[in-house]
Amino acid sequence: MKFKAADIAVAIVVVGIILMLIVPLPPELLDILLTLNIAASVITILISIYITNPLEFAVFPTMLLMATLFRLALDVSATRMILLYGNIKSEPTEAFPNGMPIGAGHVIPAFGQVVVGGNIVVGLIMFIILIIIQFMVITSGAERIAQVAARFTLDAMPGKQMAIDADLHSGLIDAEGAKKRRRDIEREADFYGAMDGAGKFVKGDAMAAVVIMIVNLLGGLLVGILYHHMTASDAFNTYAILSIGNGLVTTLPAFLMSTSMGMVVTRAASEANLGEDVVKQVAAQPMALKVAAGFMILLAFLGIVGLFALPWLPFILLGITFGVMGSKLDKKAAEVIVQAGQQQEAQKQEQTKKPESVVQLMQVDPISLEVGRGLLSLVDPNQGAKLLERVTSIRRHIAMELGIVVPGVRFRDNLQLKPNAYTIKIKEIEVATGEVMVNQFLAIGPEDKLKNLRGTKTLDPTYGMPGVWISPEQRGEAERLGCMIFDPVSVIATQLTEVVRTHSADLLGRQEVQALVDTVKKTHPAVVKELVPDQLSLGEIQKILQNLVKERVSIRDLVTILETSADNVHMTKDTEVLTECVRVALSRVICKEYMNNEGVINVITLDPQIEQMIAQSIQRTEMGSFLALDPNIGQVILQAVGQEVQKLQDRGLQPILLVAPQIRPAVKKLTDRSFPNLVVLSWNEIAPRVNVNPVGMVTA
Repeated sequence: MKFKAADIAVAIVVVGIILMLIVPLPPELLDILLTLNIAASVITILISIYITNPLEFAVFPTMLLMATLFRLALDVSATRMILLYGNIKSEPTEAFPNGMPIGAGHVIPAFGQVVVGGNIVVGLIMFIILIIIQFMVITSGAERIAQVAARFTLDAMPGKQMAIDADLHSGLIDAEGAKKRRRDIEREADFYGAMDGAGKFVKGDAMAAVVIMIVNLLGGLLVGILYHHMTASDAFNTYAILSIGNGLVTTLPAFLMSTSMGMVVTRAASEANLGEDVVKQVAAQPMALKVAAGFMILLAFLGIVGLFALPWLPFILLGITFGVMGSKLDKKAAEVIVQAGQQQEAQKQEQTKKPESVVQLMQVDPISLEVGRGLLSLVDPNQGAKLLERVTSIRRHIAMELGIVVPGVRFRDNLQLKPNAYTIKIKEIEVATGEVMVNQFLAIGPEDKLKNLRGTKTLDPTYGMPGVWISPEQRGEAERLGCMIFDPVSVIATQLTEVVRTHSADLLGRQEVQALVDTVKKTHPAVVKELVPDQLSLGEIQKILQNLVKERVSIRDLVTILETSADNVHMTKDTEVLTECVRVALSRVICKEYMNNEGVINVITLDPQIEQMIAQSIQRTEMGSFLALDPNIGQVILQAVGQEVQKLQDRGLQPILLVAPQIRPAVKKLTDRSFPNLVVLSWNEIAPRVNVNPVGMVTA
């Protein structure tokens, strides 16, 4: 049977408390446990300050009980040490001419010395005052609050249950939400009931502290005089210090725990932690600070004229402080009222055109670019809007490269972003992020060259290449080192262009396809009439075009695409097969993209056995074809492909895989997730007079 570490730790603590009641503790261990008791109480009261809801600290009643038992066990252990070894003293000092009692450790006599301060009577009075405050004020008040809260919570349970049922029936919440709210109500009732009972332990602990101190003092006198032959005065001084020190070192944590109890049970009406509530609610009443300031200044004036023998300086300082705070808060409150009025006016205007605003909110922008406040100058028309101008050239470039019309880019400011950060979204989904430095340049190059430049090191957000943001004065030096230099607008534009290329298929919807078809229809009506909609629907044409642009094949020659589809549609309507037929017809366009200046395409090929294995694993259904390949075999093939791709990239070559025509779609699907930039061509797509140079073979 397995136990969690926390369960084991709690069990060890409980067993340890039991052993402390039986087994004598060494003085050093007693000091550590007393210190731990104080630290735990401090942590508890801090948690009580920062919680916003009592149920966030639902374990507090149990912790209170364990802390009380722990303190009582410490009292028992300390009493044993005081009575057995309280006579042991250190060397005489100025504070302790007869030596400091160290038989019960160092923490207890240290606390006793601080409280006593050379006067035993003062120490006893201070200890009694602490006990009275804890017993009569803190503990009694917290216990009463817990009692009332428990009763009110139980009385309100039927009404809360009915409210939950009403919300559930009206559809405002689902069954899971209703179950959670019922569970919270039950936990709240259990919590206040447990706190009511825990208060009894705390009150009993305060009474026990008084009894234990009296027992330690009287028992110490008897032990010191009868067993250790101490004088009555020496015995009284020694055991009074130890008794008061032990009482204080255990009463102080009890005092903090009682205060924590009161703070926890009074958090029911809070919406934030204690610090936020105090500042917010006090700041909401600036007039109270102003009146208090006037009263303080009045008292200072009476002290100055001699009517009261008051020190006027503290009063006048406080009066000025409160007056300044009240004036500032009052001014801020006036500004808030003005802003609230403006917001109400704006809301009224929005209400007059509510239908339009709802429709606008429902619209999803195909492409959007959100920038931090530090980049607003790049999109603000009043400051040049250099990025807006660059987007126009990006749309023109993509239209020439892929043949699609890129939708307009929506620019927004986003104050949640870092000042120099930006986010690119496709249909409201974040797909790319980056950071640029305004009025600086990005130098990209080998790391051994970049280390000679002063600036902020970074990575190119588009391709992940190492770079450094440099000042304009270093531009000449960076160019001499052979680095590529980009301004912030170019960095963002490059990444935006790459994002549009990557997600071009997502941007090519039916409406965009219809616009393209309508354009062709004006010049080639016969082609469109033969194919659409009798042979292929608009959605099937869209699927073919998406398949092409997904692999960055230009669809500018839409006439050839439609004619090829019309030539082959009588054999099959499978859009995947029709896409392969179109790719063959566009072989010149495809090869032009990847061949070098000598008309050569450097490729890697597949081992014939791998090609045969993949071909045998392809299964075709009415929903299309899919690759039923053993996962282990597929992983081996991908690892082999990765090795060859890495070799090509190390040589600075575009990774291109050349395969048999019948398996090209399956191979692309297989490698697309692991190697999205890998180009997969078939032998049928190699245009005439284009040479192929095999530079590697994938073998497994």
